[in-house]
Amino acid sequence: MRRFYSSPENFSTEKVSLSEEETGHLRDVLRLRVGDEVSVFDGLGHEFECVIRLIGKKTSTLSIVKEVSPMSPESNLELTVAATVLPGDKYDLVIQKSVELGAIELIPLVTLRCEVKSRDAAKRLNRWRRIAFEASKQCGRARLMTVSGPIEFANLISGLTNTNEVLLFSERDGASFDTVTASHKITAVFGPKGGWEDHELAAAKSHNIKIVTLGGRVLRAETAAIAISAVLQHRFGDFN
Repeated sequence: MRRFYSSPENFSTEKVSLSEEETGHLRDVLRLRVGDEVSVFDGLGHEFECVIRLIGKKTSTLSIVKEVSPMSPESNLELTVAATVLPGDKYDLVIQKSVELGAIELIPLVTLRCEVKSRDAAKRLNRWRRIAFEASKQCGRARLMTVSGPIEFANLISGLTNTNEVLLFSERDGASFDTVTASHKITAVFGPKGGWEDHELAAAKSHNIKIVTLGGRVLRAETAAIAISAVLQHRFGDFN
């Protein structure tokens, strides 16, 4: 079944319309026709079996047959990944895999050892959101992962409302993963290449943020974000 996205405001009780971009993909790339069956998701977790009724130049109209279960269900763990921005396409991989692993939000972090400046990270935001969108279509999720604007680490921790839901992963000065208690909502914070500065760890502790260290294994920054997200989904979510 071919999958398309349409924002919630484009849905009515019996029909849904597609954007110009999705219409172009339907018509020119996939070469679908009136009467073909497709599925459409709304980015909020709902997916529908539909039949194409009209294909125009800038929009398409589809009849809604019924709501169906998305191919990839949402986890009971509300996982937010706050990962330090990485140079090149390394961060693209973190975003793509965060979607596949069921994260509901990704927060691009700018830390002291971050190799990408805040203004340069902001220029990549549209690209990151596009990657998240395409990953959602490909992996079968009906909920779009939010990609927030880049934020300084100090501003992130000072703006947290519930630090009990936050885990900061560090190669040192942290507790064992066995001390992490079950929670339905977790914000996992990952540092840059080279690790955290001492006073960043001190600031996290002063805000009562739990610091976790996974033994002595050394992971690349992008590997840590992906691997630990998988561990969290296995331990507290539906990845089992």
